[in-house]
Amino acid sequence: MMNTSNTNALGIIFPNAYDELVPELTSERLMASIPFAGRYRMIDFVLSSMANCGIDNVTVLVRENYFSLLDHLGSGREWDLTRKNGGLNIFPPFAQKNMRVYTGRVGMIATIMSFLKSQKEKYVVMSDTNIAFNFDFKALLDTHIASGADVTIAYTKEELPDSIMNSEELNKGRYYTLDLEGDRVKKIHINSQEPGVQNFSMNVYVFEREKLIKLINEAFMGGGVYMERDILIPQLGTLTINGYEYKEYTARIGSLKGYFDENMKLLENENLDALFGKNPIYTKIRDDNPTRYVNGSSAKNVMVADGCVIEGEIENCILFRGVKIGKGAKVKNAILMQDTVIEAGVNAEYIITDKKVKVSEGRELKGTDTFPIFVAKKQVV
Repeated sequence: MMNTSNTNALGIIFPNAYDELVPELTSERLMASIPFAGRYRMIDFVLSSMANCGIDNVTVLVRENYFSLLDHLGSGREWDLTRKNGGLNIFPPFAQKNMRVYTGRVGMIATIMSFLKSQKEKYVVMSDTNIAFNFDFKALLDTHIASGADVTIAYTKEELPDSIMNSEELNKGRYYTLDLEGDRVKKIHINSQEPGVQNFSMNVYVFEREKLIKLINEAFMGGGVYMERDILIPQLGTLTINGYEYKEYTARIGSLKGYFDENMKLLENENLDALFGKNPIYTKIRDDNPTRYVNGSSAKNVMVADGCVIEGEIENCILFRGVKIGKGAKVKNAILMQDTVIEAGVNAEYIITDKKVKVSEGRELKGTDTFPIFVAKKQVV
């Protein structure tokens, strides 16, 4: 059951961060809305993690392509965030008079300054939505408070994925690594190309609310855009900035191939348990019939959501809700999003289909493990 004890913190989520790393999946939606793990969206993980820790005042700062997200989040009921005070607040970019769409966190937070000033919580927890995790924000907050730091940054110890390091889409200030002395952050690197294991920032931050308001105001007046480049790096000497190592399971989406791999890892029980085993992850409810396996069908090592009808063979697949696999079809190593139809006799391997795709009878579609084929939304192949 959800932890209902209120935490003295409000949440801010940036759902558009890193959209450009997976252009195939974000042409009509944002990073936060990308379907993941059979029936979830990427935002479900951070939102559920906040709700599970008693953060019941959450602001989502959207920039563009946000209609699917609004539809998914609704009033926030599934996350127990429907309430008169606090709850779930979604700020579109044009909610304010100045009518500018900002890209960096500084400008985006500046647009909700009057809202931030009127809140009562002492701390602010911020996160992007490009990492699926089951995060204990309470442990992060407790560590931050006990340390007396001005800012705490969560990080993982891992090698930087090639897909992120070599992305042509990296503009100024896209990913960050930390040099630490004990817990203290001594240096923040932007777009590091260092080999080997790094302290890789998760872009999860804790600030005191009053301190955040002051820092954002100063940076915004001075033309600042990115929080890391324009606030944290220049003030490493004056602010106490600490790192918090996150040692639990993470699935970081940095490319289409990365998206494919992170989904596929969840077909191994230990990874599935590591992501979903601790606290519940909530998502929008869709009432569907249970999945039907017709005589003669077969399924090996699959994750299948409800409402599917399987007449053919599936192996190493993740099927979202309402997928249909026709008679005699063979599908291996595939991610099939909601309401995809694979007709009779299709032979498909290493494919990702977006929602409502149809693969016509007898077709053959074969990608490779290094280059899965992607079929865009509502396409007929």
